[in-house]
Amino acid sequence: MSLGDGASGGGDGEYGDVGGVGQTRTRLPDRGGDVYGGARKGRSSSRSLVTVVGVVVLLIAAIAFANRGGGSSSSADGTRTEAAPTSASGARPVQSKTGGIPAGFARDQQGAQSAAANYGVALGSTGMFDANQRHTIVNTVYAPEVGAARQSDLDKAYSSEKFLNSIGLNKDGTAPNGETFVSRIIPVGTKVRTFSADSATVELWYTSLFGLSGQGSTNPVSESWYTTTYQLKWINDDWKVTDFTQKDGPVPVGRDQKASTADDMTKAVQEYGGFTYAR
Repeated sequence: MSLGDGASGGGDGEYGDVGGVGQTRTRLPDRGGDVYGGARKGRSSSRSLVTVVGVVVLLIAAIAFANRGGGSSSSADGTRTEAAPTSASGARPVQSKTGGIPAGFARDQQGAQSAAANYGVALGSTGMFDANQRHTIVNTVYAPEVGAARQSDLDKAYSSEKFLNSIGLNKDGTAPNGETFVSRIIPVGTKVRTFSADSATVELWYTSLFGLSGQGSTNPVSESWYTTTYQLKWINDDWKVTDFTQKDGPVPVGRDQKASTADDMTKAVQEYGGFTYAR
C-alpha cells in the first residue's frame, strides 16, 4: 500500500508513493518577467475562420445534445428512472465533519463515492505537510489499523528535508517568504467498481494543482491528471480507506491559454475555497 494519496504525484521517483507529490516540475519562463506569464504561449490570433466556425458548431451541437434530457428522468407517475453515471442523485450531502473533513457517509454506492472524493481532497491538501493536520487527516480517512501502521512512515516522509527541499518548501513544510504553497485536487468524477454492504472499490478521476505561487518561484503551480482507486471498508458507521492505487490520466488535450501571473494565482488560491462532494 502506498503511504498517502496526494495532489501531484505520478507514482515515480524516490517520493512517488508519498502523498503523490514525488513528481514535480520546474517550468522556466520563455522570456523575462513573471515566471507564470512566460510559462505558456498566448492564444494565436491567426486561426482560420473555418476553425472558429467549426468550434462554434460543435459547441451548439453539444448544448443541444445536453438539453435533450439525457441522464436521469421521471415517468408520468413521478417514479424516478435510473440515473446516468454522471447524473446527480439529488440526495443531500453529509451534514457532519470530523477534524474538518466530511464524515457520516451513507452506506450505499453514493456514500462510497462521496467518501472517496472527499477523502481524496483531504489526502491531497497542504494539510498533509503539517504534522498536526496530517495526523487528523490520517486518523479520519484511514481505517484505524491502517492509519496507526502508516503514521510513522508518513511523518518521516513528509518531514524529510530532502523531499521538502525538492519541492521548494522550508524544513518545517512551509512556503518561503513571499510564496504560497498550493496542493489541491479537484474531483472530476467517480465510478464504483465493486460494492457490498461492508466494502467498496471506487475510482476517483481528478485534476490536481501543485507548486509554489509567488514572484520568485521556480516551481510554479502546474496541473496534472490522475485516477486513484480506493479500497473502502465500512467501519464504525462510516467508510474508511484501507488501500489505494494511483495511475496517470485520463488527460485532456491542453488549451493554449496563457498562464496567469503569480499574483493572480495566489489571489485565486486564497479566495476560492473547496467543496463537499456528493453524488
